[in-house]
Amino acid sequence: MSEISANVARELGATPMHDSAELSRSLKSRHVSMIAIGGIIGAGLFVGSSTTIHTAGPAAVVSFAIAGFIILLVMRMLSEMALAVDGVQTFPEFARVGLGHLAGFLSGWLYWYFWMVVVAIEAIAGAQIIHGWFPGIPEFGIGIGLMALLTAVNLLSAKAYGEFEFWFSSIKVAAIIVFILLTAAWAFGFTSGDGSSFGNLTQHGGFAPNGWGVVLAAATSTIFSLCGAEIATIAAAESKEPAKVIGRMTVSVTLRILIFYILSILLIVAVVPWGNIVPKVSPFATTLAFMGYPAGKLIMEAVVLVAVLSCLNSGLYVTSRALF
Repeated sequence: MSEISANVARELGATPMHDSAELSRSLKSRHVSMIAIGGIIGAGLFVGSSTTIHTAGPAAVVSFAIAGFIILLVMRMLSEMALAVDGVQTFPEFARVGLGHLAGFLSGWLYWYFWMVVVAIEAIAGAQIIHGWFPGIPEFGIGIGLMALLTAVNLLSAKAYGEFEFWFSSIKVAAIIVFILLTAAWAFGFTSGDGSSFGNLTQHGGFAPNGWGVVLAAATSTIFSLCGAEIATIAAAESKEPAKVIGRMTVSVTLRILIFYILSILLIVAVVPWGNIVPKVSPFATTLAFMGYPAGKLIMEAVVLVAVLSCLNSGLYVTSRALF
């Protein structure tokens, strides 16, 4: 199989890249794993999922499953290309190898532009949350401060970025696990007092109240929430064995994240009647409030802020590496 891959790579014109300047090799496997998690688990899950649920009802779970399956296939393809092509480890270069220089040029610059926009959006989102806590500080100043702080982190070293992202992602994963445990206890009737609440999946207009066409349409927009998994292929280039790191962790990590996504969305629509979910309002906060946790809104605001800072941190990192 490896011989076939090598032959294909040679036919495509793949040659190792030899640049006068090289990236450091300071990132560890745990850094890359958490960077992948941090790239996917963000405000798109904690807030953006409300729009999908409001549109598709309980069948939003299916929308996320479809989108997740597509992302899983993409990550599988990236890992195979990383193992097959020597000297090429970032996906814009995969496009260059397989489709030509124009494809590599366009995908690289469009990817850089995408993250440039995301950096600004995440800085504004973080500023809005902090401004809500401290109204006396202007949002513009907070946004500039957040960008300056995380730019300084990125300027320290790749390892500093990896450590910050490791802890940011660890907080997000811990928050999701706690949320899943709390909502599962409620949905199965252990803490609700009224027995199992899984009837909410079908009692309010059916499982797909707006039709299956809407469910499929929602899957396309849901893919946006899952953007970020590819950051692992960028970061792996700064690990000691890039190809092995990508091949070993991309699919397994992505699969674990998708389980987090699908389980949390399933439990949300099982606990709360889907009509109670309001677009642009965190369904996680809505669910915690529904279960009677008074500090749920504040807790989720803090988690969303961590997610925003994580995404901003990754955005600054990725834009610099894309330019490199």
